[in-house]
Amino acid sequence: MHPSAQKVAQAAQQLNLHVEIIEFDQTTRSAQEAAAAIGCQVAQIVKSLCFVVAERPIIALVSGANQLDERKLAQLYDVSRKKVKRADAETVKTATGFAIGGVPPFGHSASLPVYVDADLLQFEVVWAAAGTPYAVFAIRPDDLVRASQGMVADLKQGAASVSNSLTNYKP
Repeated sequence: MHPSAQKVAQAAQQLNLHVEIIEFDQTTRSAQEAAAAIGCQVAQIVKSLCFVVAERPIIALVSGANQLDERKLAQLYDVSRKKVKRADAETVKTATGFAIGGVPPFGHSASLPVYVDADLLQFEVVWAAAGTPYAVFAIRPDDLVRASQGMVADLKQGAASVSNSLTNYKP
């Protein structure tokens, strides 16, 4: 197993999660590639997106079928949209310990605020990156929220106002 995938497996174990990491020969870097390799819906793929909001890195775990609305992320922090930027590769690696395309929902090198797309909660199982662009694991949405210490929010483009959608999800 790749060392980064092993790091994710160890983080899961520390969180009392049993996950089976699956490594593929083809890339699972994009939601479409991951869904094709796994044989699931694109909406079941957890995209781990890193943004810098008001100069602080955060993680948004978004359904593969959704686009994140950066204005809604800005609203959560009560800052202007100009204070929200997609993190560059170096910032992602420094903040999470993983490279873009393989960032898992937990096990990061720094404690980061995490937001979980409410649309992921509709599935019995979702699939997340396991440290590399070639590795994934299945996880129940309630375990995803718990393990990532995430706050459930509606951040997708075209959805209702975020002021009504942030919840303290308790499985």
